[in-house]
Amino acid sequence: MRIMIVTDAWEPQVNGVVRTLKQTTYELHKMGHQIEMITPSGFKTIPCPTYPDISLSLFPGKGVAKRIKDFAPDAIHIATEGPLGMAARSYALRHDLPFSTAYHTRFPEYVYARTRIPLAWTYRFLKWFHGPSLAVMAPTQVVKDDLEKYGFDNVVIWSRGVDLEIFKPQDSKVLNSAHPIFLYVGRVAVEKNINAFLEIDLPGSKWVVGDGPAMKEIKEKYPLVNYLGVLNQYQLAEVYAAADVFVFPSKTDTFGLVLLEAMACGLPVAAYPVTGPIDVLGDSSAGVMNEDLRTACLQALKIPREVARAHAEKFSWRAASEQFANHLKPVQVKVSAQTVPA
Repeated sequence: MRIMIVTDAWEPQVNGVVRTLKQTTYELHKMGHQIEMITPSGFKTIPCPTYPDISLSLFPGKGVAKRIKDFAPDAIHIATEGPLGMAARSYALRHDLPFSTAYHTRFPEYVYARTRIPLAWTYRFLKWFHGPSLAVMAPTQVVKDDLEKYGFDNVVIWSRGVDLEIFKPQDSKVLNSAHPIFLYVGRVAVEKNINAFLEIDLPGSKWVVGDGPAMKEIKEKYPLVNYLGVLNQYQLAEVYAAADVFVFPSKTDTFGLVLLEAMACGLPVAAYPVTGPIDVLGDSSAGVMNEDLRTACLQALKIPREVARAHAEKFSWRAASEQFANHLKPVQVKVSAQTVPA
C-alpha cells in the first residue's frame, strides 16, 4: 500500500510524536508498504511562538496538494493539527478523499497551561479538525473515552511500542552522582509538571535529560539538579540503565513513550495515577503510582529491575504498526487523475 503521512512534528524535534512516526514508518517499510512523508523540511518555516524548537510551515497549501497528487496514495494519514495537517485536510475534503488522523498529545491542556485559553475552546477546534476523519487514532482507551465524552466520533486505538534491542538492561555508570538516582527524561516545559519532581525532597541525586522552553528557568530555580541536553537513543539507553527510578511527573500526557523506554532498560517508574502511567503500567508491578510523588519515588526503589523489563517486553512496535495500518482508510479514486487547485 502507498501510504502518505502528513506531520508538522518532525526532526530535529525530539519528542514522542516524532519517535512514534519514525518507528512506525520503519515497521511499515519492513511490512512492504511504500511511505511518503510530508514534513516541515520541505517548506519555508518560522519558529512557533513560545516554542521555537517547533517549526511552522508557511502557506503550504499548494506544496501539500502537489505532493499528494504526485504520490497518488492509497491511504492518507494526517498526524498533526498544524499548518501541514490543515492543508492536507483541506485538500482531502475538496477532493472527497478519505483520511485518518491521530490525537497524540493533550493539546487543549498544553494550550491552557501556556495561555489559559479555556479547554472547551481548544476541544471545539479539535472536534472540527478531526470531525471528517474516518479514524481518529488515540493511544489508549482512557484517551479514547475522553475524546468521545467531548463528542468525537470514529475514535480507535493505536497503541505504542519500544525498541527492545536499543533499550535494554546494561552495566552503565554514565551518571556520576550519588545514589539513588532519580531521573526525568522529556520536554522541559510547563505542561510536563517537572517542578513537581524537582521540588520534592529525595535522597541521592536528580537528573533531567532533555530541553525545552522552560529550561533556563528550571536551571536557575534548581541549581543542584544535574542536567543533560537532548540525547540520541543509544545515549539515552545508557542513562536509563544508570539511574535507579524514572520519575514521570506529567499529568497531561496521553501515553508517555519514555515510560516504556525506561522500563525496557530495567528502570522502575514513579508517577501520578493519571492517563499515560495508568495505561502503560496497568496493574503491573513495574512502577508505583501515587498522588504523593515522593512516596511513589521511594517505593519504586524497591522494585527489581527485571520486573520493569518484563513488563516492557509486552509492547511491540510491530504490533502497534499493524494496528495503525489496519485503521487506514483506502483512497478509491486515484489522486493523480485530479487537478491541483491554483
